[in-house]
Amino acid sequence: MRLIQLWRALTVAFYAVFVSVVPARAETLDKVSFGTNWVAEAEHGGFFQAVADGTYKKYGLDVTIVPGGPNENNRMLLIAGKIDFFMAANTLMSFDAVANNVPVVTIAAIFQKDPQVLLTQPDAKVSKIEDLKPLTLFVSKEGMTSYFQWLKSEYGFSEKNVRPYNFNPQPFIANPKSAMQGYVTSEPFAVEKAAGFKPNVLLLADYGFNTYSTLVETRRDMVEKKTDLVQRFVDASIVGWYNYIYGDNSAGNAMIKKLNPEMTDELLAYSVAKMKQYGIVDSGESLRNGIGAMSDERYTSFFDKMVKAGVVKPDLDFRKSYTLRFVNKGVGVELRPSKP
Repeated sequence: MRLIQLWRALTVAFYAVFVSVVPARAETLDKVSFGTNWVAEAEHGGFFQAVADGTYKKYGLDVTIVPGGPNENNRMLLIAGKIDFFMAANTLMSFDAVANNVPVVTIAAIFQKDPQVLLTQPDAKVSKIEDLKPLTLFVSKEGMTSYFQWLKSEYGFSEKNVRPYNFNPQPFIANPKSAMQGYVTSEPFAVEKAAGFKPNVLLLADYGFNTYSTLVETRRDMVEKKTDLVQRFVDASIVGWYNYIYGDNSAGNAMIKKLNPEMTDELLAYSVAKMKQYGIVDSGESLRNGIGAMSDERYTSFFDKMVKAGVVKPDLDFRKSYTLRFVNKGVGVELRPSKP
């Protein structure tokens, strides 16, 4: 009897140790760092949401978000191997990486539409993009080398009416016959607060400027050597964006406000509403294939437009700039309301 009791006791002890050890191993998380290209804001909301509500953790990831800013260069940190993923502004950055043999690749496109807009005052009587031609146009240096070249080649715009945009809305507010660049998620809000009127908004994406935006980039060696980790990061980020856009995003917004105290609840709510209204995150290809969707056809179309505009060279092997390996899987689509 004593031998039987001893055996039973040892067996129970073994299973107790086994059960206590296995969950600890299962909860071991892969540490991942993700750099944004600006200070924390709603346009990064899905990533913060995935941290705050535990989505990344559910996918076995311990994610640290490294905010960008005017004095930060997180893309260089990605290239140097200091961070694992980076949020690039648009497809042109991906093309530029190929042109300069930078070993990064786009693995997801969170924004189906670029948020770039041109704003006019209510009395300007602008209803379509061609109506902007006679106006004074406030455009940044970056805008002049990208979307404005497309406006010239596609719609016949001229540089004669262009004035520098220094991210100050006052010159636009003071000139009723002018237009100002901005993001649909922020500048219209700022103008309304400063000037007391709602500006007219023309989203360039709705007129054919079909770049993807808010891209997730990583190094090529990550794609080749840590495929599973990359897939989990993409999937969890997509789920985070569904939760941020359509669900309770209070946890993500709390993180954003903690990192960026200048961010207000009013602006956060405005930005999310505009992302939904204009289909910035969820429209077109993503309605079928899920947030983050990309396609060869869309890349080819945008590349051809940029070649025509003289922004990129026609012999650029642009297909090296992205991979469809990690997207178009319908991840998270069940989280979308029936009518987005």
